[in-house]
Amino acid sequence: MSIILKPIITEKATSDSELSNNYTFLVDSKSNKVEIKKAIEEYYQVSVLKVRTMNYGPVRKTKFTKNGIQKGKSNSIKKAIVHLDEGSQIDFYSNL
Repeated sequence: MSIILKPIITEKATSDSELSNNYTFLVDSKSNKVEIKKAIEEYYQVSVLKVRTMNYGPVRKTKFTKNGIQKGKSNSIKKAIVHLDEGSQIDFYSNL
């Protein structure tokens, strides 16, 4: 089971990484802050100062169709914002 699923590369996350050295990742929902810190340090060879996590619940949707009411939902996700040490940096675009 992998703890880090993928980095989140949005406009807000990119500006946050450039200005304050914070990087955002989509992580496994059962992992904790200590496991996330160890996984980031091991995979990217950087030193992590702080980890903040956010749990997002599923988004429920209802569609009204000819066949009746269709109900659905998305998956719940967990995000982690990782604050790195002053000299550390992660380059997501190096291996494209």
